[in-house]
Amino acid sequence: MKRTNGFSWIALMVLSFLLILPTMTAFANGKVYEITIENEVEKGLYQYLKRGFEEAKQNNAKAIILEIHTPGGFVNAAEDIGMLMDETELPIIAFINSKAHSAGAYIALHADAIYMTPNATMGAAAVIDSAGNAAEVKAQSAWMAQMKTAAINSGPSGRDPIYAEAMVDQDVELPELSLPKGKLLTLTADEAKEVGYSEGTVKSMEELLTTLKYDDFDVIKVDPTFSEKLARLITNPVVVPILLSIASIGLVVELYSPGFGVPGIMGLSSLGLFFFGHTVAGFAGYETIIVFVVGLILLIAEFVVPGGIVGIIGGILIIGSLLFAGASFVHMAYSILIAMIIAIIGMVILMKFFGKKMHVFNKLVLRDATTTEDGYVSNTNRIELIGKIGKSVTPLRPAGTILQDQERIDVVTEGSYIDAGKNVEIIKVEGSRIVVREKFEKGGEVE
Repeated sequence: MKRTNGFSWIALMVLSFLLILPTMTAFANGKVYEITIENEVEKGLYQYLKRGFEEAKQNNAKAIILEIHTPGGFVNAAEDIGMLMDETELPIIAFINSKAHSAGAYIALHADAIYMTPNATMGAAAVIDSAGNAAEVKAQSAWMAQMKTAAINSGPSGRDPIYAEAMVDQDVELPELSLPKGKLLTLTADEAKEVGYSEGTVKSMEELLTTLKYDDFDVIKVDPTFSEKLARLITNPVVVPILLSIASIGLVVELYSPGFGVPGIMGLSSLGLFFFGHTVAGFAGYETIIVFVVGLILLIAEFVVPGGIVGIIGGILIIGSLLFAGASFVHMAYSILIAMIIAIIGMVILMKFFGKKMHVFNKLVLRDATTTEDGYVSNTNRIELIGKIGKSVTPLRPAGTILQDQERIDVVTEGSYIDAGKNVEIIKVEGSRIVVREKFEKGGEVE
């Protein structure tokens, strides 16, 4: 009986050990978080990286590997990501598996170490505007300073800033890399390693983990959620004016149409997507949504409440909420301006081609005319006076007064001067305008 109890205790201990062994192994191996930076660098990317960094910190990760595959993007978004990386205590390794151009190069320089695949490239970081042209000198100078600072503070002991400068300024000449003036620097994997902008070249993520002695660690890949992907798309500076333009056109068409239909649904859906994406990305708060809804209610109330003040206040609240919900105040101002111009053009087109079929704007646009056919007469058209003879009471210079059948009539001449006391003939009547011509006498009779 005692021997049986002893075997039971041993079996229980072995079973318990087997159950906790995977946990002990995982704890002993540690964790490495893999986060991907791909496509364009924009504001929505920040929230995804922030969530991944926080998750890695909470789970006691040993390091974070940023797998970079980006042609670049927006400078202000890269600046925020760079600050996020600087504030993170965990080691960050940039793994450039394809390209890290422009804003991507700036992000890579904020990592503690950089590794590249054999075919990867890094550089070409000049600032361009929305039209694809080189930005103004002031913006270029500020960006160059940031690139140089990132290079100096990058890696175990810093990197030579001249190469970061050459990525921004095409006037920098580097004979050792066969880089003439007039071209921006883009480093290959071998060149990056040669000039100290890369710690090594690896063929794959597995080789990188082996090189870093993380091959026994648990690699946890952080994928963006559906809402984060949607937020990245919606907060893209190219998509924002498109959304606002669709919203403005949809609401304008809805105002023209009776009831509530597809245009109104399109407009409200576009606005809903805008606020959803900017809320997920961390740019808009619930207060901006509340301000927008209040403004929309006041704008609709303008069609009921006379005076115009309610509508003006509502419009100001709507524009203000959109401005403060955006990632960039200046860009949002441009986006709103574009949407307003498109809305005005749409309104003009609708009024021109479909005005008679619309309803709401018929109350705002005067369509009635006081025509003679409808019984409106502004002046009596005295055509019976044509051919009548009168005498000028005053000089006609060319306007004056004549007397015809004891009636004083205001007249004008064809342009010539007629003295007082002359016989005149009424030759034309155009409403209140009566035209006369001097009637010369011949043989004692009026001719």
